[in-house]
Amino acid sequence: MNIKPIGNRILVEPLKIEEKTFSGIILPSSGEAKSSNTGIVVALGNIKDKVNLGDKVFFKPHSGVIISNSDKTFLILEVEEILAIIK
Repeated sequence: MNIKPIGNRILVEPLKIEEKTFSGIILPSSGEAKSSNTGIVVALGNIKDKVNLGDKVFFKPHSGVIISNSDKTFLILEVEEILAIIK
């Protein structure tokens, strides 16, 4: 899928949440995988600074537009929905 966001938007691939017990045992997935409020920036619109390709970002819950492509899910977000860049 070749998507180029326009305007002040970015395309993010959300990171999945692994469910673990307190002792560190990873639990098997029960149905749909959950996504967190973090993701990797995979495409940029007309953004001159702030965010770069490959940045790991933290964004507002329930924000953006979900785009699905066979086995991958992406979000198109406004730059203002990005709360932090994770270093």
